[in-house]
Amino acid sequence: MKTAAIFLIDGFEETEALTTVDILRRGGVVVTTTSLMKTLEVTSKNKIRVQADAMFDDVKNQKFDMLILPGGTLNIKDHDGLQELVKKYHAEGKLIAAICAAPAALGRAGVLAGKTAVCYPGLESHLTGARIGSHIVETDGNITTAKGPAVTPFFALKLLEILEGKAMADEVAEGFLIPLVYKG
Repeated sequence: MKTAAIFLIDGFEETEALTTVDILRRGGVVVTTTSLMKTLEVTSKNKIRVQADAMFDDVKNQKFDMLILPGGTLNIKDHDGLQELVKKYHAEGKLIAAICAAPAALGRAGVLAGKTAVCYPGLESHLTGARIGSHIVETDGNITTAKGPAVTPFFALKLLEILEGKAMADEVAEGFLIPLVYKG
C-alpha cells in the first residue's frame, strides 16, 4: 500500500487539496493531511476550516512514497521545514508533486533545475531553473506539477497512476465520471 503526505497551510486551495486526497484514497493510497500551522485546524482560501490528520513535526521523519503540495497561496514556499523535506526527498529521488502556486515552493527548494514544470499562469518566475511546460499536468522524473484548480482531477489521477498504476487510475477515473465530457 502506497502512502502520501499532503501539506496544508492557511490559504490553501481546497479543491486542489481535498479532491486530490479523495481521488488518491479511492485508489487505495494512504494519505496523511498534514498541517503546516501551529494547530491541526487549517483554514482554506475560501474560509473552509479543515482538521488535518497530523502536524508537520509529527510526520517529518516518516517515510512517504510521495509528498504533495496544493496551491492557493505562495506562503507554502516559506515553510522552512517543508523546504528541507522537499530537498531531502528530491536528493533521494523520491516523488514530489505540486499544483497551482505550490510549484513555487519547489522552485525555491532548487529541485526544478532542468525539469519541465507548470504552475498557475503568471507565477512562472517562481519556477527557478525549470523549463516551462505546455501541458496542464507535467511529470519530469520524480516531479509532477499542474496548473490549477480546474485540472485537479487530472493531477490527482496522474499521481494515482504513478503510485498505483494505470489500471487503478482508469478505474477511479471511470467511477469519478472523468471520461464523460461536460455538456453544461
